[in-house]
Amino acid sequence: MSRSSHRDDFFQTTAALDEQKRKDLKSQNTNGDPIRLQSKILAVEADPLNPGAVFVAQSGGTVRKVILETGETAALYKGPTAPITSICFSPDGRLLFAGCWDKYVWCWDVATKEVKQKYEGHTDFVRAVVSTRLEGKDVLVSGGADAQILVFDIATGQRLSILKGHAKGIQGLAIDPVSLESDDQEVLVFSSGSDREIRHFDIAGGSKDLTGTDAILAHDTNVYRLLFDRDGDLWTASADKSTKCLVREDDWKPNLTLAHPDFVKDVVVYEQGGWVVTACRDEEIRVWNRSTGQLHHTFSGHYEEVTGLILQGSTVVSVSIDATIRRWSLKPEELQTAVERAKKPSTEEEPEQKPTSMLTEEEERELAELLEED
Repeated sequence: MSRSSHRDDFFQTTAALDEQKRKDLKSQNTNGDPIRLQSKILAVEADPLNPGAVFVAQSGGTVRKVILETGETAALYKGPTAPITSICFSPDGRLLFAGCWDKYVWCWDVATKEVKQKYEGHTDFVRAVVSTRLEGKDVLVSGGADAQILVFDIATGQRLSILKGHAKGIQGLAIDPVSLESDDQEVLVFSSGSDREIRHFDIAGGSKDLTGTDAILAHDTNVYRLLFDRDGDLWTASADKSTKCLVREDDWKPNLTLAHPDFVKDVVVYEQGGWVVTACRDEEIRVWNRSTGQLHHTFSGHYEEVTGLILQGSTVVSVSIDATIRRWSLKPEELQTAVERAKKPSTEEEPEQKPTSMLTEEEERELAELLEED
């Protein structure tokens, strides 16, 4: 076994050193036009007021507004000293919320960057936040590692209700868009957890303690993300290495399963192109045909776990533990170019052709001897 005098190599296995070398090499790639930040990125949200910008949650305790075209930081939201796991905006887009490891949900005024409020009640770190309108008021819904889902009046900070039912920590939250459009006067929030369960709660009742419906058991383990598509069906991303589409009209039974080689961390649906895009712990972003479930293309570029995805028009924006923001086009001609480029082997290069010498073998030997003497 080889020895190293480099102190970073101490107490590391050969496999760990090889993995670090792989990541160091891969980190030099420019796929997806990376915007490089200083700390791990744990979540991303589109700027509701500017289609050319995104907000990212960082492990250093800040939320950063980044202009995608230039990569510049347009605003920085500070206060927490612990990692921020999730972000969302108020329904009017004027307030920014961030779930944090410090057990609070932080709130800033988007324009002034001033801390407006901290919502408290969780006994463990906050993993997910969403907002909606409820009976004429804006409300915030947060899910924590304490298995609690809390509903707050955004304006007053008052806790309106506690949603119970999960046995383990909450991983994902999503407001059911169909319930917002119905005449049933109900507002449903769907939740997923480390207990593999997906539940939903009607938060329009106003009760202090609400118990969710019977659990939807579509996965074998953690469900990280929930997403409603335009048809009102529910897409999931799970640690059982799959993404599924749960059909509303079929009592939330899956009609499509996309198998992955590792944990699936996020999913978005590009309705116009007919694509489903997933983020995986194996560093890859996959584009699937929504109709057939066939894998169409894999975008490679990140060199750590991909933690979040959003759609900006026909562009997928991805973020990662590797502290980069990357962009991938789903425009037909650009996606096809990416597919064709991926088919060409990148590691196998044409062997270098040596120029044909005009000298005989004996003359070349004599020339070599002369050069050595010089």
